[in-house]
Amino acid sequence: MTNKKIAIIAHDGKKAEMVAFLKDHLTGLSNIEIVATGTTGKFVRQAGLEVDAKLSGPLGGDAQIAAMVVEEQIKAVVFFRDPLGKHPHEPDVQMLIRLCDLHNVPLATNPAAAHFMLKGMIEEGKLS
Repeated sequence: MTNKKIAIIAHDGKKAEMVAFLKDHLTGLSNIEIVATGTTGKFVRQAGLEVDAKLSGPLGGDAQIAAMVVEEQIKAVVFFRDPLGKHPHEPDVQMLIRLCDLHNVPLATNPAAAHFMLKGMIEEGKLS
């Protein structure tokens, strides 16, 4: 296992988009361990990619990943959020975002931002 981990999370309406994003970035992610919330992890695994799946977001997965951020185990978070949907675990989502800000962990919430974040981190050697 590598100590270079990124976390991925996607709301239900964004899971297919997350899988497509990961497939488009396989080369850059080849030496990076992917950690995901449970349901996102299932989608990623079904697409044939390796992932360490935690609990589903509403069951505490967002909080598990937030704890990993605080413990400096996560180098970046990619969280494809559905800005139009209602999410009962929104307080956990806000906690994760706050902790990424507090601990200076890059956070991308859409494919364009995630692309540039990963590209920049790989070029700077933070994920290679």
